[in-house]
Amino acid sequence: MAVRKKRSISMPPDLDAEIAVAAAQAGMSYSAWLADTARKEFTLRAGLAAVSQFEQDHGAFSSGELAEAEEWATTAVERARRTGTGPGRRTA
Repeated sequence: MAVRKKRSISMPPDLDAEIAVAAAQAGMSYSAWLADTARKEFTLRAGLAAVSQFEQDHGAFSSGELAEAEEWATTAVERARRTGTGPGRRTA
């Protein structure tokens, strides 16, 4: 069994309710949903840092490159929705 760190957190009641609904819709526990969302946030931050470093090393992306990346991302999201690829059902 995985080791877990317990925390006591405070948040506004409306945010708490939204998290509970999102977790239930994802078939995840409240804790698992929070952990999964935090992992996604850290992945996004790492990706943004990598893009920033790439642009520092090689120059800014052109408008054509940005448009191509946007098209690729849109297609990937649509494909994931069609195939049901997405977060699995996890527990914390």
